[in-house]
Amino acid sequence: MAATSTSLASQLYIGLRRPCPKLDSFNSPSFSAFDPNLRLSLSPPKPSRAVVAMAGSGKFFVGGNWKCNGTKDSISKLVADLNSAKLEPDVDVVVAPPFLYIDQVKSSLTDRIEISAQNSWVGKGGAFTGEISAEQVKDIGCKWVVLGHSERRHIIGENDEFIGKKAAYALNQGLGVIACIGELLEEREAGRTFDVCFQQLKAYADAVPSWDNIVIAYEPVWAIGTGKVATPQQAQEVHVALRDWLKKNVSDEVASKTRIIYGGSVNGGNSAELAKQEDIDGFLVGGASLKGPEFATIVNSVTSKKVAA
Repeated sequence: MAATSTSLASQLYIGLRRPCPKLDSFNSPSFSAFDPNLRLSLSPPKPSRAVVAMAGSGKFFVGGNWKCNGTKDSISKLVADLNSAKLEPDVDVVVAPPFLYIDQVKSSLTDRIEISAQNSWVGKGGAFTGEISAEQVKDIGCKWVVLGHSERRHIIGENDEFIGKKAAYALNQGLGVIACIGELLEEREAGRTFDVCFQQLKAYADAVPSWDNIVIAYEPVWAIGTGKVATPQQAQEVHVALRDWLKKNVSDEVASKTRIIYGGSVNGGNSAELAKQEDIDGFLVGGASLKGPEFATIVNSVTSKKVAA
């Protein structure tokens, strides 16, 4: 297996997000047993800033993961819908088509929307049948790659260390990485949500050369494609804990700057309420990203950030 040697030293950056207050008193809550409403028994965390507004890079981030869906005709229709959609300007918008259709999308999609690959290989290309190298992803015009998605972890069998190495290689080739993490249902029921997410986050931290071009996507596996969505409070408290982990284990600057987005059955009906949570910096969208008008609604949920707490 090809691999890459990367510096494990974390670089410091000037954070553009307003400094978070100290979260040293934040205690990882003990998650209650899973119930049909997917609600936790603890009270929602108190807001740490007075205004619910996107800080970080100054831009909300919404990605659309098309997964293994689409044909030339259906993707042409989707691209046409996206090209005609009115999108709020203060949002980074990215879509990840299947590899076969990246060139079609790149040649027809508005420059307003950037393109991501759904995966890339752990090192330089070569005799790795069926794989796509980061160099090829960049050569075809992609600026991002989705790595660590639960389907790659739990169906394909990629482990934390392998995913971390893939992220490091992609970053070294100049790609931005949408770094996915998230717990299984049985892990949430066992009260291990934070442990699992921190372990997956550590695998990235141990490998990547910097955090400058990383967006973290928290996607609870039990909410992906199931129609079950984490409540805004559930999502917010995990995002707060992830930011606290970065603060304690990487740096204050990285914790302040890194965007943490939510994924898991996000749609046009729930995105506005989720977006109001101050540590939810955007979304990684699955099924709803295949519907142009609905995806536009999710992108435009950035307006919900401009609400006083």
